[in-house]
Amino acid sequence: MTKDKKQRAVVWLLFIVLALLGVPPVIARSAQGSHEAAAAVPGPLLAPTPPMGWNSWDSYGATIREAEFKANALWMAEHLKDYGWQYVVIDVGWYLKIPGHWSTPPWKATLDSYGRYIPAPNRFPSSAHGAGFKPLADWVHSLGLKFGLHMMRGISREAVAKNLPIAGSPYHAADAADTSDTCSWNSENYGVRDNAAGQAYYDSVAKLYASWGLDFLKVDCISSRPYQAGEIHMISRALRQTGRPIVLSLSPGPTSLAVATDVRQYAQMWRISNDFWDNWIAKGDERWAQTLYGQFATAIGWARYVEPGHWMDADMLPIGYIGPRPGMGTARETRFTHDEQRTLITLWSIIRSPLILGANLPHNDEWTISLLTNREVLAVDQHSIDNRPLITSNDLVMWSARPQHGPGTYLAIFNRSDSPLPIHLRWNEAGLVVGRAYKIRDLWEHKDLGAATTLRLTLRAHACALYRIED
Repeated sequence: MTKDKKQRAVVWLLFIVLALLGVPPVIARSAQGSHEAAAAVPGPLLAPTPPMGWNSWDSYGATIREAEFKANALWMAEHLKDYGWQYVVIDVGWYLKIPGHWSTPPWKATLDSYGRYIPAPNRFPSSAHGAGFKPLADWVHSLGLKFGLHMMRGISREAVAKNLPIAGSPYHAADAADTSDTCSWNSENYGVRDNAAGQAYYDSVAKLYASWGLDFLKVDCISSRPYQAGEIHMISRALRQTGRPIVLSLSPGPTSLAVATDVRQYAQMWRISNDFWDNWIAKGDERWAQTLYGQFATAIGWARYVEPGHWMDADMLPIGYIGPRPGMGTARETRFTHDEQRTLITLWSIIRSPLILGANLPHNDEWTISLLTNREVLAVDQHSIDNRPLITSNDLVMWSARPQHGPGTYLAIFNRSDSPLPIHLRWNEAGLVVGRAYKIRDLWEHKDLGAATTLRLTLRAHACALYRIED
């Protein structure tokens, strides 16, 4: 029995004992915030497959308004929902009266009387008169989609300055705030102390969001530089205690492999790299951003930690039209070539990353739509197992997986070089039997290529192939 299985067996045994004793199924924590036994007992599995959806950041930065959000959600419902796309997420700054001022003053944020951020009514008119995001979430749900929000970890500076009460508790904002801790790239909040007041604050936020009908929460400045274990544990616990199934996504990356066991215990998805944008290699003042070339190496270390309900997040998909007010750069069609876009979708699928679109959806062209509605490719992301790297050279990269249901092997082959790459693959290099004739299906082209005892192909620069191999 593996260490993880032994730990789970112990947790289940504890759950049974607590149930027999009539104790609520949450492991106690001290007022000082000890997390040695902080994990909740198993509950309903959230995100059993990698989440698929859309996030406003790539195309709108911190400036999106209600009408723009609705246009994207409606397009997803009409064109992508039937293919498994379901989450629509408003990213950073939805509480700011002045759109765009998300990292530096003046913030001019809207707060309730308990120091919690609420949507700016000048940008989200359906939130007026204390309605919060409930009307908008209800509308999203009426489309058959799920509603998500972004939040910065921590508690508002304004709430602390006014020492506002924390809802449902005897504490005030100053009791929860760690004024020595702010996010290095957005100082609008103080960190939250790992104490009873801190837990009460996050409980109050989670309860508010759940009352709106939240399905997905992306928490920022928390999973790296440094990894904020205490706040992650408190937020995770607060979400569970609402009784509403809310997927927890942690940003930004790169999350350290050293915390892999912890992060997959408390979150459904976590970022594995810096922000990912539409660059094959690093360029100019965007050299800090993760590149498609670099994401191959980053994904390798995380392969063994992926499991249902817990996914490495390679970040959003910057394809299609990115605008009118992008989170980085100027409005543009994606800078990825067609081959690079297929490589992007194929890599995210074979590593089973969540698929979160960054495009302005109503502007999607036929090519982009074809990338997002290929059921055979999406099945690799959603319903494959045993995903692992086989070859990881500078030029040739190859991953394999197995369909969760049915026979065969998925084989993703990538050319990372800047020149065409001829490939002659013997089946034992893919974990199959040498000399046997296997049937080959091209998933991108929806073509059966016949049976062969070896695989021969030539990939263009930055191109890929995705096959299903069967006896």
